Amino acid sequence: MKTAFAAASLAAFLAAPSLASAAEPAEYAFDKTHTAISASWTHLGYSEMSIYFTDYDGVLLLDFEEPSNSTVDVTFNIAGGFWVGAGQERFEGHLNSADLFNSEEFPTARFVATSFETEDGSTGTMTGDLTLLGQTNPVTLDVTLNAHQPHPFSGTMTAGLSATGTILRSEWGMGYAVPAISDALTLSIETELALVTDEAE
Repeated sequence: MKTAFAAASLAAFLAAPSLASAAEPAEYAFDKTHTAISASWTHLGYSEMSIYFTDYDGVLLLDFEEPSNSTVDVTFNIAGGFWVGAGQERFEGHLNSADLFNSEEFPTARFVATSFETEDGSTGTMTGDLTLLGQTNPVTLDVTLNAHQPHPFSGTMTAGLSATGTILRSEWGMGYAVPAISDALTLSIETELALVTDEAE
């Protein structure tokens, strides 16, 4: 999930060389005010439900000229780090239980990018390893670079992107109520990444 979560940083890779402003990796940071990372599933055929991950951070060292030099490594705090709606304490408790995230034993999840592919500099894929419930499997996200330019308010170089992908939760040992509750989770990421500057430190 966290996957989904972390794919946000593919923005660096997707920027075409003609837009590059640095010859080596530069540090970017999530603008969490303008980032939404979620996973959605089908509940008993009645509805589509979603969970939003709210507590995450990592290393985003992005090279716009040589994407293979980039580093994307994001950790998600699962315990207390997600939102499913107001007044949903009972549901949150079940999500944290051994049936699902088992957050007492596995309080974090981690996504580490392993490869990037693009043909046009605006769309592409990011593949990485997602570790959840102590198990690691590959995840591939389709990514679209929406913008990479100075922010109109702050002037800071900012990349905005959208990413989507699908995983089977049972591959990480989270097989509760499959197939009545869908095994497939749709991951969605909308994010803005800001270049870290001396002024921001």
